[in-house]
Amino acid sequence: MPHKPLRNAAAGLLAIVAASTFPAGAQQFPPAQPFPPADARPSPPPPEKPAAPPAARPAAGPAVAGTWSGSVTQVGSQSKYSVSLTLTAAGGETNYPEVNCVGKLTRIGASRSYVFYVEAITQGHRDKGGRCPDGTITVGRAGDKLAWVWFGSVDDELVVAYGTLTRKPAR
Repeated sequence: MPHKPLRNAAAGLLAIVAASTFPAGAQQFPPAQPFPPADARPSPPPPEKPAAPPAARPAAGPAVAGTWSGSVTQVGSQSKYSVSLTLTAAGGETNYPEVNCVGKLTRIGASRSYVFYVEAITQGHRDKGGRCPDGTITVGRAGDKLAWVWFGSVDDELVVAYGTLTRKPAR
């Protein structure tokens, strides 16, 4: 077994080289580096913001319930005609006596200063031989006055009418 001393010498030499290269208890691998390197990592997410307060309920709009009437003007026309509105919390009714038309109003929204309605003509509709088309109405109250604006389309033409109405006394 002549190779045993040679093997022991090689093992001893290896132990001496290892001891001189790595002090006792030292780790033999380079220290672990963070991956990816710190300068290549994305920044941490910003702290969470507190939840937003719940959205405010839509404005109730001005108090417009009641019966209003007055003279209104159609843009581009010199003639005036009468309008009577009876408004409730959910909608109301329109009456145009000179042109024999009546409409049903459905409230579709409100802002702090205005209330918005869709008007469907129930008597005197132009598609049934009458003179009145469906449209939209916006009202805004200022004291005892009610600003009234009607908007619609007739034969592909935009039509606007406006006026100031006053409250009829309750009976």
